Amino acid sequence: MYSKVKIMGHSVHPMLVAFPVAFYTATLVAFIVYGASDNAFWYRFAAVCNWAGVITAVVAALPGFIDWSAGIPKGTRARSTGARHMVLNVLALAAFTISGILAIMRWGTEAPAAGSHIVLAAIGMAFTLPAGFLGWALVQKHHVGVDLTPEQERLEHGARVEELRPPLRTPTEQPT
Repeated sequence: MYSKVKIMGHSVHPMLVAFPVAFYTATLVAFIVYGASDNAFWYRFAAVCNWAGVITAVVAALPGFIDWSAGIPKGTRARSTGARHMVLNVLALAAFTISGILAIMRWGTEAPAAGSHIVLAAIGMAFTLPAGFLGWALVQKHHVGVDLTPEQERLEHGARVEELRPPLRTPTEQPT
């Protein structure tokens, strides 16, 4: 439901998000290993993983943005959850992009410092983790990208209408 970019009926965005998450994680771990060992292999490995994460994040973001902008109805909780998911991912992408640019600038350096890369990758992961939580909420709670049975669709439509209305109060209830 809501997905606009599909291959053989399957949403593309969820298929792609594992790649940047894996590359971002490898980047952070490899920069930490480099910082602890001063082995240049780990610096270069981290830099390559960093750019692989940035590139795959952009690739994953394209169908995600299309699904969010053209598929999720305006004024729904799914839409606002998707917006927060997107902002956190863009912030993570920015942190990893800055780290990647620094890595290219320092590529030929004998022993480049690891500190700024570790900090930027940690910041990027700090944005990626809650973004992933919100992405899973889009699937699990709001059923974005999930094909529902006709009965589930009917119930889901009723829930969507209800979430747009303010809750009704009985005369004895006091506002909080």
